Amino acid sequence: MDNSVTAATLDRRQLLERTLSAVGLSLALPGLDCLRADLRGPRRPTSLITLSLAGGPSQLETWDPHPGSRIGGPTKAIKTRQPDLKIAADYPRTAEVIHELSVIRSLVSLEGDHARGSYLVKTGYRPDQTLQHPSLGAILARERWDTSIEIPQHVTLGGGPAPSRGGFLGAQYDAFKIFDPGRRLSNLEPRVAPPRQSRRLEGLEFVTGIFRRGRKVATDRTQHQLTVTRALAMMNSTQLKAFRIDLDNESASTIAAYGDSPFGRGCLVARRLVQAGIRAIEVTLPGWDTHTNNFGGHQQQARILDPALAALVKDLKQHDLLDSTIVLVLGEFGRTPTVNPLDGRDHWPTGFSCLVGGGGLPAGRILGGTDPTGRKQQPTQPVSIADLFATILRRMGVEHDKEVMTPVGRPMAYCEGKPVPGLL
Repeated sequence: MDNSVTAATLDRRQLLERTLSAVGLSLALPGLDCLRADLRGPRRPTSLITLSLAGGPSQLETWDPHPGSRIGGPTKAIKTRQPDLKIAADYPRTAEVIHELSVIRSLVSLEGDHARGSYLVKTGYRPDQTLQHPSLGAILARERWDTSIEIPQHVTLGGGPAPSRGGFLGAQYDAFKIFDPGRRLSNLEPRVAPPRQSRRLEGLEFVTGIFRRGRKVATDRTQHQLTVTRALAMMNSTQLKAFRIDLDNESASTIAAYGDSPFGRGCLVARRLVQAGIRAIEVTLPGWDTHTNNFGGHQQQARILDPALAALVKDLKQHDLLDSTIVLVLGEFGRTPTVNPLDGRDHWPTGFSCLVGGGGLPAGRILGGTDPTGRKQQPTQPVSIADLFATILRRMGVEHDKEVMTPVGRPMAYCEGKPVPGLL
C-alpha cells in the first residue's frame, strides 16, 4: 500500500524547483529539446493517446457493422487489411491501418447516462458520492512523472463535457486542457515586453521574501509557490513548441493528412506531445449522441475521425513511436441495435466497441462479438472498462491493483479489473 501521495508529490516538486532555481531568472532548463527523438524503441517509456468519442458512437456504424441484417440499417461494410475484419464503409482510411490495432466488440458497462458513463470510461469506476477517482491519465502521470519535462504531463485536447481529473491523487494531476489544439497558447505567453516581465517577477520575489520573514513553515514549499514555480518554468520552456502546429515544424502534407478540424489538429499535437515525452494525452471528438439522424450524423463524424485516426497511426509508425504508444479509441457507451422513430439509436452500454493497440499490445485481434439479430443483449467474451484499463496499466508497467491512501485515509486500488488475456 502506498500512503505517500502528498510526500511523493512534494519530493518531485522540490526537485523541480531546486533544479529550476539553479539556472537563474529564466527558470528554464537548457538543452531540453521538446522533440526528443533519441527516446525511442525499448528504452522509451510508454505513452497513452486516448481518442475520446464523446456522446457514445454506434458500434454498428463504426467497428461492428451488420449490413443486410434487421438491425444494420443502411450502413455498409468494407474489407480492411486485416483479412477477417470488416468495418463501416465510412472509414476507408482507417481500414488501411486498423491491422495495427485490435478491435474489442464486447465492451460492457453498467452506466447508460452520459455523465456517469463518461466518468466510468475515464476512471474505470462507477461514480461514488464519497470519492473522486483519478482518471487513467492521472494515474500514468503520477506513476511515470518525469522531472525533466516542464510542460504538463497529462493533457486533454479539444472540447468535451467531462474533464479528466486527478481525483484523490490530487489536483496537480488534473489534465491540462486546451480547447483549440495547435493554435497559439496566448495564456502561456507573457503579455508584456521581457524587461517589464522581469521587473514584475522581481517585484513578486520581493513581496514573497517579505512574506517569508519570521515564518516557521517552509513557505517555498507551499502549493501556491510550487504552482508559481511550475507556471514560470512552463512559460519559459522551449518544450511549449510541442503544442504548436505550423509549417516550421510540420510539413503541409502531414498537416493536411490529419484533416482541417480541431480534432485532427489535436491528433497531430498528440503525436508531438508523445515525442516530447508526455505520458497521457486525450483528444476529444464530441457529437456522437445520435438520438436523431443516426446515420447522417455518423457519416458526418466519420469525415472527421477517419482521416485523423488513420494519419495518427501512420505517423506514429513512421516516427518509430507506435510500438511505444498505446492508442485507445473509445466512447462512453454504444448505441441500441434498434432504430427509434426519429431514425436514431439510443444509449447502449452493452456490447459496444473500441479500438486499442500499439505500445506492445497484440495487433490484428478481434475480441468478442454481438448478435447480428439484436435479440441477445449480452455479447460473447464480455470485457469491462475496468478490465481494459487493467490491461493498459499492466502493459505500461504500472501495478493496476496498487493501493494508495486517499486524503481521508481510505485505501483505494488504481483499478479493480483484471487484464484481458487476449490482449497480453
